[in-house]
Amino acid sequence: MSLKAFHLVFVVVVLLISVGVGAWGVRVQQIDGQGWPMQLGVAAFALAAITAVYGVWFLKKLKHVSYA
Repeated sequence: MSLKAFHLVFVVVVLLISVGVGAWGVRVQQIDGQGWPMQLGVAAFALAAITAVYGVWFLKKLKHVSYA
């Protein structure tokens, strides 16, 4: 596995975990009504958005490098 492929896998894993934590935080806030899970959820969704933008930038920057 190339460094590019490993990096993309890592970015996708971070993106999925961030979306999962964000959804969990919003759901817990809806059930319990506490404020901190919503703050955690919003921060996780922000991290997911930043990670997605970074992933696109990374793919554009290294489009000439192979995955092998």
